[in-house]
Amino acid sequence: MTQLPYAIDAETPLNPAELNVLRAQYEKEGDMVGVQTKFNYAWGLVKSNVRTDQHLGVMLLSEIFRTSPERRRECLYYLALGNYKLGNYGDARRYNDLLLDKEPANLQAANLRSLIDDKVAKEGLMGVAIISGVAVAAGVIGGVLLRNLGRKR
Repeated sequence: MTQLPYAIDAETPLNPAELNVLRAQYEKEGDMVGVQTKFNYAWGLVKSNVRTDQHLGVMLLSEIFRTSPERRRECLYYLALGNYKLGNYGDARRYNDLLLDKEPANLQAANLRSLIDDKVAKEGLMGVAIISGVAVAAGVIGGVLLRNLGRKR
């Protein structure tokens, strides 16, 4: 679990009953779903530990962000959080930075920025280690092949 209290949303899903209440309301409103109902459902989905739920939540929040300019600010944090949880760190950082530009003192967004930066650094180091390992293995294999070719001559 993270040690950043303001980024607690990154790791605290709703319980299934709570998410089902939001889903039922969303489905009940059907084609005439209100922006607040859609936001509430998307919020619950983004908080989920289920990847398909997170993806749907980001999709719904993106729709709200595009179609309801007056609701953009409140979508930014959860778009950042959802993309973070999905591993889309570039998008997560972009949305989070937009929010921090509007609200520099937002502790929740500042803590999410730390989580994003830590994850990017960790995965970047893992990527470097993997590439280094592949390069070493290729060098060893190449050396063995060249040595064997030299013996055959």
